[in-house]
Amino acid sequence: MKIIIDADACPVTEETITEAKKYNIPVLLVKSFAHFSPFDQQDGVETIYVDSEAEAADYKIMQQAKSGDLIVTQDYGLASLTLPKGCTVIHQKGFLYSEKNIDQLLQSRYVNAMARKSGQRTKGPKAFTVEDRKHYAEKLQAVINNLLS
Repeated sequence: MKIIIDADACPVTEETITEAKKYNIPVLLVKSFAHFSPFDQQDGVETIYVDSEAEAADYKIMQQAKSGDLIVTQDYGLASLTLPKGCTVIHQKGFLYSEKNIDQLLQSRYVNAMARKSGQRTKGPKAFTVEDRKHYAEKLQAVINNLLS
């Protein structure tokens, strides 16, 4: 098992790495060269940099993901592609993607995209809060414990 983080603009990277280190779980960060950071070089953390093209990180994550891995992403499309591979997929706000909720999430994304395309204004995601961070950390710990048992 490894934890793969869709790391471009992921607000919970440090929390994820900290929790993974408690269990000696390797972490793979996938991010574009535009988000290079020397802080990515840590024990137990591998970083793969990809071009800044749309979906480049998603393609790399799909190549790297194996059954039993834990994926951290806010990308519904990526979640929908990694679930059938046998991965557990968690959103940065602490909810798990599942076969039960992914279709509705994708439909909502599509409807909003069509509304924007037709000139309507849609609301963006709510700001990431301290409560979101706490909820994510608690859920991550529970998911890891469940996966390791």
